[in-house]
Amino acid sequence: MNDDAFGPSFHLDAFLPYMLNQVAEAVSKGFQARYQKDFGITRTQWRILAHLFGEDGLTAKEIGTRIHEDKVSISRAVAALEAAGHLVRHQGRKDRRFEELHLTPPGRVLFQRLSERALDYEGDLSDHLGADATQRLRAVLAELLPLLTQDLSGD
Repeated sequence: MNDDAFGPSFHLDAFLPYMLNQVAEAVSKGFQARYQKDFGITRTQWRILAHLFGEDGLTAKEIGTRIHEDKVSISRAVAALEAAGHLVRHQGRKDRRFEELHLTPPGRVLFQRLSERALDYEGDLSDHLGADATQRLRAVLAELLPLLTQDLSGD
């Protein structure tokens, strides 16, 4: 980047955090278009299903923290999934103040179908990038993610 009389120049399109966000949004929206059309679920619902499939019995709060989603969006998504018969709520075993969420058998089947679509979408992305670039990207992201869980605020 060029320096001028006022210091380093800033270019949003070359700003790494912005680039990462743009890529993440484009990938998420590309996949979302597929599952929304075929299954009629939202991005938040998809992410709730994925987390419960991986670890049944999480609370809405735990999922919200993991997917960086606000309480209202999580609550609406949980209610919609429950109404559709994809999950049930049970009083928490560890803490009775919180409800644990559990996938129902139809919820597990739905997620199995969604995960097949997810792998197809990932395969399409990998085909576009090529095997070497996909492997390098995975390595960079695997190295970057733990760094981002630390405080990079500079304070």
